[in-house]
Amino acid sequence: MKLLRLLSFALMSCLLSPALLRAESSAATAKPARFISQLAAGKPQHVVIFGTSLSKGGAWVTQMKDALERRFPGLVTLTNGAKSGQNSRWGLANVETNVIAQRPDVVFIEFSINDAVARFDLSLEESRRNLESILDKITSALPHCEIILQIMNPVVGKPADDRSYRRDQEKYAEIYRDVAKARGLLAIDHTPAWKAVLAEGGEAEFKRYVRDGVHPSPEGYAKFVTPTILAAIGLEPAKSDAAPAKP
Repeated sequence: MKLLRLLSFALMSCLLSPALLRAESSAATAKPARFISQLAAGKPQHVVIFGTSLSKGGAWVTQMKDALERRFPGLVTLTNGAKSGQNSRWGLANVETNVIAQRPDVVFIEFSINDAVARFDLSLEESRRNLESILDKITSALPHCEIILQIMNPVVGKPADDRSYRRDQEKYAEIYRDVAKARGLLAIDHTPAWKAVLAEGGEAEFKRYVRDGVHPSPEGYAKFVTPTILAAIGLEPAKSDAAPAKP
C-alpha cells in the first residue's frame, strides 16, 4: 500500500507542469512586496509605471490600481510614466523625469519586449547596460524606492519583414531575470502563463486574447496578467479580480 501511494505521488508530480510547480512553490514562500506591507500598515504609497505600450495602454495598470484601491482605499497614488513604442534607450534618457522626479515608493519597469524589436537595433549588451543604468540612477537618487521588473507577454505571428518583428525575445527577457536575481529584485515573469496558452491552443488560442499578436485585450490582461501580478506582490486576487469563467 505504501509503495502504491509513492508511485501515485510520483505519477502526479510528472503530470504537473513545471510552471505550475514553480507557481505553487513561489506562492508558498513569497513575501508581500514592500509597498504592500506599507499599505497594510496604513502608509500611503506612490506607484510609478515605466515601460512600453504594454504598460502605457495595458489594462493591467488600471486593473491593478482598482484591486489596490479596493483593498487599501485612498492610500494609493499611481503615475503612468510609460510611453508607447519605446525601449530601454528611451527609458534611460527619461528615467529622471518620468520616475525619479515623481519620487515613487515603488516602480514597475519593463522594456525587454521592445528592446527585442529588430528595427530598433538594440544589442543584448546595450539592453542590459541600459537596464543596469536605469536601476543605478533610481537606487542612487531614491534608495528607498522598491523596484519591480516585469517580463511581459511574447509577441507572436510577426515575420521578419514586419515592423513589429522581435528577435531573440527570450534572450532579452532573460536579462531581466538575471539582473533581478543579481540585485535581489522582484521579477514578475508572465512568460509561463502565455506559453501555457500557446501549448494548449497554439497561435489561434493566443490571439483570442492578443488579437494583434502584441497587445493583450482587457480580457487577456484580466485572465493571465493581472492575477499573476497580484499574486507576486502578495495581494491575492479577490473574487472580483478573477477572470470570468469560460461559458
